[in-house]
Amino acid sequence: MTISQNNSKIDHYAVMGNPIAHSKSPMIHAAFAQQTGQALHYDAILVGSQKGEFAQAVQTFQASGGNGLNITVPFKQEAWALANQRSQRAERAGAVNTLWFDEQGQMIGDNTDGVGLVRDLIQNHRGQIEGQRLLILGAGGAVRGVLAPLLEAAPARCMIANRTLSKAETLAERFAALGNVTASPYDALKKQSFDLIINGTSASLQGQLPPLPDGLLAKYGWCYDMMYSNTTTPFVQWAQTQGAEQALDGLGMLVEQAAESFYLWRGIRPNTGPVIEKVREYLQ
Repeated sequence: MTISQNNSKIDHYAVMGNPIAHSKSPMIHAAFAQQTGQALHYDAILVGSQKGEFAQAVQTFQASGGNGLNITVPFKQEAWALANQRSQRAERAGAVNTLWFDEQGQMIGDNTDGVGLVRDLIQNHRGQIEGQRLLILGAGGAVRGVLAPLLEAAPARCMIANRTLSKAETLAERFAALGNVTASPYDALKKQSFDLIINGTSASLQGQLPPLPDGLLAKYGWCYDMMYSNTTTPFVQWAQTQGAEQALDGLGMLVEQAAESFYLWRGIRPNTGPVIEKVREYLQ
């Protein structure tokens, strides 16, 4: 399932999305390639949002000899539908952020978002998920993409909070076989306590915050924002006011999910620490 190094040509990868100009993926994969001695070129491709444009863009990329793609918003579900084969984690997520093509031209899809989040929390920050009371904010595609790996890390319980309760309930039902997962509206969070709170909403990108009561975070609790920014996100700011032991943004997740894609494509796992540092310095 990996694409081997080919010395006769430079292999071609890209990220597709809309918008795409902000993407740090070309910088990240160039750093991975340099670090591991891999010959590849990585682009950012803006895809139109009209029906059929994404499928056409993927087909054109493959026909031109492209080797693999990262997929970002808003095309992850379309990529899932397009893939001929999907990993178990992509099936569960209902979304694909990594595509590549086998020797028969079949398109294979995977989702590396969840493993990227878990790896950043546990390996990079020495955090813990096992046995923790976990609260996840939001019930959109970003959360659906990370739920399975989070539940496989064995939290004591997992609650999904969302403005529209029915969306959270749908997700809780979908992933119920993987652990103790329930749904809640935000206004029912008062007097509850969690060891780990993960923000999977896009509120941070608008400079906003979900409606969270004081006292929600347990003593020594951790907070993690799946979004990242060149300034402290509103959720990380809230976490700091609540006395979080660690208040982290999603930059490490971004690099770790990219590293997992790189491993799927190239069969080699890059050292992510220096790359996270490099991107952080660039943002600042």
